[in-house]
Amino acid sequence: MSVRSIAATLAVLVAVGCSDATEPEVLTTDAQPEFANANASPNAADMRSYYVTIANLTAGQPLTPPLAVTHRRAADVFQVGDPASFGVKEIAENGNLAPLVSALEGSRHVSDLVVAVAGDPPPVLPGTSVTFEIEAEKGAQFFSFVSMLICTNDGFTGLDSKKLPNGVGDQIVFETAGYDAGSEINTEDFADIVPPCPALTGVATMDTGSGMSHPALAENGVIRHHPGVSGGNDLLTGLHGWTDPVARVTIRRID
Repeated sequence: MSVRSIAATLAVLVAVGCSDATEPEVLTTDAQPEFANANASPNAADMRSYYVTIANLTAGQPLTPPLAVTHRRAADVFQVGDPASFGVKEIAENGNLAPLVSALEGSRHVSDLVVAVAGDPPPVLPGTSVTFEIEAEKGAQFFSFVSMLICTNDGFTGLDSKKLPNGVGDQIVFETAGYDAGSEINTEDFADIVPPCPALTGVATMDTGSGMSHPALAENGVIRHHPGVSGGNDLLTGLHGWTDPVARVTIRRID
């Protein structure tokens, strides 16, 4: 089953009346958004431009900088019920964007790719958001993104192959779920989770964490809805747990 079929009911299409609007709806508390790729090159005649805001709706789960792409239908990034690709697995387990960036950059079906880093530290912390501009050439009508749930063994959130808004000024809003990549056992032990988790959530620990996959924890499963934090080890249900939706994604066509 694809992510499209699960998340379709979460999509809300909003027709924005002012076609000359050039600023995105900002979901942070700042007066103006901080663009992750503020120096984007000018659009070619056959390119469409979009503002995208990804807001972290959780109370205690920081997200890695979203890896976002526009693409043709053939470039699905992940599907619920299928094994995670190596690139998605590396993001979900280790916050390592490089393999998926490389795979997508090598695809002829991908139009534009953005790693949305804004602010210091770069993770999208609970209650904050990141806004960026992304382009799509003619025929690339779909948007996907992946972002790790940092305080999990192999959790992530994202969208797969969502249709971009058509007209200038049109806006679409999606709300995303938490997914388990099915690639690592959910030990909820800081020793098996990426090192930034305790510091980002204010937990003191002697565990140094791990930014590499441990073969002994390999699960060899498929992508599924994440069961959440059980609270049986270092992760705390009240601090690191969440209920869906995990993120809100607002996409507005600006050109």
